[in-house]
Amino acid sequence: MNAGTFDDAGVYRLDAERALVQTVDFFTPIVDDPRTFGRIAIANALSDVYAMGGRPINGLNILCYPMDALGPEVLHEILAGGNDKYAEAKCALLGGHSVTDDELKFGAAITGLVHPDRIWTNAKAKPGDALVLSKRLGTGILTTAMKARKFPEKDAGELIAQMEQLNAGGVAAAEGKEIHAATDITGFALAGHGAGMAEASGVTLAIRASKVPVLPDAEKFASKGQKTRGDVTNREFLGAKYRTAAGIRKSLEDVLFDPQTSGGLLFTLPAGQADALVRDLGKQGFPHSAVIGEVRPKSGLLVEFLD
Repeated sequence: MNAGTFDDAGVYRLDAERALVQTVDFFTPIVDDPRTFGRIAIANALSDVYAMGGRPINGLNILCYPMDALGPEVLHEILAGGNDKYAEAKCALLGGHSVTDDELKFGAAITGLVHPDRIWTNAKAKPGDALVLSKRLGTGILTTAMKARKFPEKDAGELIAQMEQLNAGGVAAAEGKEIHAATDITGFALAGHGAGMAEASGVTLAIRASKVPVLPDAEKFASKGQKTRGDVTNREFLGAKYRTAAGIRKSLEDVLFDPQTSGGLLFTLPAGQADALVRDLGKQGFPHSAVIGEVRPKSGLLVEFLD
């Protein structure tokens, strides 16, 4: 793969039929329940393989753990949560590595397989393509609100279910469609990952903000200041390479720059196939997927957010 495109994972070709997809990701807890944290962490780590069109085959856990502070019971629940997702993905857990640390961190290095002729990249979006997003945005805002005790975890069922959801269904829904480019939406937000796709492909993404699916209460908490540091750094990263239409609510713009955990897949494909992809994503358990814009010829902007 071309390192200059900043694709979601590295790909190493083995032969004419097989290529390895390799990625690694881990982070600190974003929920209180340890088993839920384990599930989210591994779903997130698996996501970059799906974003390349691949199938995960094995994983190695990465764990930093304060045993004296949390004890073995919490550790068991975190690992059990991770195992739940490995089993769902039919991905073998081969082992891993752990160290004692004052701050808990958990994730995994994942290896997948993909046919060399069917690798998805973020560098092949074409003018005229439609943009389809599979999951709602707002996880960073809502988890920040949870950490601040403004949003009770007991009320966060939709948020947690989405972060635990594997993107395997996105790969299945795309079968038979002409996917030109794909990426998953994680720490750089829709704005940043969209900009990366635009830059790698030599195009501009025109995103209709009103069509972007958003988690309940995300805008409410954004308007109350419950945002991550990533909101600032994502804007700084894009600088003058994006534009937001004057009529877009500030709270909705905040969602567009919100870092996501275990976010959805962003696809580009011929416009005539977009509705079929949304329909099939719905069948795969992504009922909020939507056509959110289009790919345009390159302009002075990477991303333009329209009303």
